[in-house]
Amino acid sequence: MARTALQFLRPYASRSFKPLANPEHARAYCAIQRRALHTASQDTHTGPTDVEKQKRLDQLKKIRSIGEYHPRLNYVAGVERLTVREFNIQYDGIEGTQTNVVSVLGRVRSIRLLGSKLMFIDLEREHQTVQAMVELKKLKGLDDSIVDSFKGFKSIVRKGDYISIRGSPTRTSTGQLSLLADEVPEILSPCLHHLPDKVENLETLARRPHIHQLTDPEPGDILQLRSVIYDRMRSYLVKNSFLEVETPTFDVEAGGAIARPFETVANEMSNMPIRLRIAPELNLKRLIVGGQDRVFEIGRVFRNEGVDNTHNPEFSTCEFYEVGATLPTLVERTEEMVHGLWEAVLSTRERYPSLSIPTGEDIDFTYPFAQLPFVPTIEKASGRKLPDLSSTTATTDVLAFYEELAIPVPPNATLPRLLDGLAENYIEPQCKSPTFITYHPEALSPLAKSFVDEASGQRVAARAELFIQGREYINAYEEENSPFEQRRKFMQQLEFHPEGDRAIDESYLEALEWGMPPTGGWGCGMDRLVMLFANKKRIADVLPFGTLRNVVSISKTK
Repeated sequence: MARTALQFLRPYASRSFKPLANPEHARAYCAIQRRALHTASQDTHTGPTDVEKQKRLDQLKKIRSIGEYHPRLNYVAGVERLTVREFNIQYDGIEGTQTNVVSVLGRVRSIRLLGSKLMFIDLEREHQTVQAMVELKKLKGLDDSIVDSFKGFKSIVRKGDYISIRGSPTRTSTGQLSLLADEVPEILSPCLHHLPDKVENLETLARRPHIHQLTDPEPGDILQLRSVIYDRMRSYLVKNSFLEVETPTFDVEAGGAIARPFETVANEMSNMPIRLRIAPELNLKRLIVGGQDRVFEIGRVFRNEGVDNTHNPEFSTCEFYEVGATLPTLVERTEEMVHGLWEAVLSTRERYPSLSIPTGEDIDFTYPFAQLPFVPTIEKASGRKLPDLSSTTATTDVLAFYEELAIPVPPNATLPRLLDGLAENYIEPQCKSPTFITYHPEALSPLAKSFVDEASGQRVAARAELFIQGREYINAYEEENSPFEQRRKFMQQLEFHPEGDRAIDESYLEALEWGMPPTGGWGCGMDRLVMLFANKKRIADVLPFGTLRNVVSISKTK
């Protein structure tokens, strides 16, 4: 009799077996097969274990097979699935208990037991929390199996687990909005490790950024702040008729800035090294030559250089190009955008309780911003007149200028590096509130229009850099659109940087030969903007996975 009843359990591979049409038998067979598979493989696929993880696995196995702890979400007719935020908003004003049934998913943040038959669970999702009440006598269909299920859940659920609770919205006697469970909560993804209240170990924070986010609200607040900044900047540009575009990340010549690129090889072109872009500038200007009037791009760029408090080899930029824009136009747009970003961040600061958002008392964002012309400001601060920066002896003359003032000479003392050093000493310390440094010497701006400044007698660029609290945030200039002048400036840069293997970008010069209209260009480091508004001193603090050192260490074994 038993043999006949269990015929449907025979392997389907048997030639003599004919599957029965009874769907209950089919479901039972599949369930037994799944359970057997999970039981056979759970020890094989649990991966490396330490004492803590093994204890947790053993605890979970006492209730059910490990393979049953990550179920698919099932749609249940008549049950509305809400996020914690949606639940709190939708039922904020209720009194008593509602009749409708909802389902809420979240991570367990705390568990409080009141006797053996009542437990309170705080669920968190999107930085919002809701309290759930699981009371044995309020569960539907209460029988021995429900009691056993409740006891099993109570014995294994812990902080860090991701669970689903179904029930009705209610208001407790103390006035707290809660979710009253009508069935035993379901564990959707158990946490196999102890979730600490706080992590201070620097190695853990570097290798496991997800733990940092689970134990500290600040990384999540910074992600939200970054989103507001990106959205506001994108909205401003789109509102002003700029077209958002994407340009290649790979190129043969990674031009648009002075930096060492990352190199790689594509299988299809293994005889030619290609580079990750150090800026999208040249390709965006190709689009301007091609007939676009206003374009912008927000994206990643890569510079194979050092990691420090304000630099990471991989970072985000926003660049825009506008036909007909002069330097005053670019300055005005910068003032509008930065002031608007500050207002947007300030108006939403309640979203970021862990951050210290700069107020008007910290930094004065009132515009128009101050402007400091490069050469006159250095001459006034140093009490000496700069030599002719266009002469063939300019580098030697500026080195003598350093000697007179007893300033440490930077390594690889090219003319651009020497001029940068003077700006760091005499101009940047004056830039506390938003301040433009304008009219840089031509040697510092190879892609900008240049002219002889009547005030200083020097050949300077139509360029402005925005500094705040001594740090550069935005670079803007009138673009050099003459292929002849651009070639001269490229050749000049090769002389300034003989240690590099850079070549003149002939394809870009050829594009200019088709006629590039007078154009204003603008670039901004997005990560630095996030640093500014999050009031952070290190770029690692505003990157969700830290700097390159952290990213590499994530995959390293201890």
